[in-house]
Amino acid sequence: MMVGGSVEMESKVALLRSLVERKDSIAKDFDDSTLHRFLRARDLDVDRASNFLLKHLSWRRENIPKGFISESEIQNEIAQKKIFSQGFDKNGRPIAVLFGCRHNPSNRDLNEFKRFAAYILEKLCSRMQGKEEKFTIIADLKGWGYSNCDIRAYIAALDILQNNYPERLGKLLLLHVPYLFMKAWKIICPFIDKNTKSKIIFVEDKNMMTTLLEDIDESQLPEQYGGRLKLVPIEES
Repeated sequence: MMVGGSVEMESKVALLRSLVERKDSIAKDFDDSTLHRFLRARDLDVDRASNFLLKHLSWRRENIPKGFISESEIQNEIAQKKIFSQGFDKNGRPIAVLFGCRHNPSNRDLNEFKRFAAYILEKLCSRMQGKEEKFTIIADLKGWGYSNCDIRAYIAALDILQNNYPERLGKLLLLHVPYLFMKAWKIICPFIDKNTKSKIIFVEDKNMMTTLLEDIDESQLPEQYGGRLKLVPIEES
């Protein structure tokens, strides 16, 4: 049964490759695992996956024309020191730690923020080892308030994640969630697809250490949460 399913999947991957390469030669650079992800994200429907992948290729050509985003293109975002990346969870997924209270929307340029979001996702994907395809994010909202609230930026980041990095998010752990954030959450929630929503965990303060240790070994956990690792800025990871 599994062999048959595998053969069917490989057949769909081959068909998807044929369809997209015919319309966009850049698709030749993608390995089979990438095509697998885009297929899974569209319930193995080859036509829908083809349209999905072609849109991604168009997005990539426009937004990451050099194949990477340099720190010089996102200086304002990097200067806020709001995201760090180091360590791996128990599944071997690279970990990012984000501090919501350090985001400053008052002088935010949305296009730069979008580049920053893509930069983060590219960085995390580049740290994946072996056959691992997903990453884990710890979003710490301690101290988050109205001055940090940025619905447009949140929705833009979600759009980039869901439409260009399918099947990449392993888990998003939300820590120290203030009551105020739930108002923003109600606005954002309709923009989150079912698959992404199932990976978002609101961690209770009283169970924080226990919950984190379920997924992350103490040796890979940041010092802020009782672990042993120092935080490393995303641009240095």
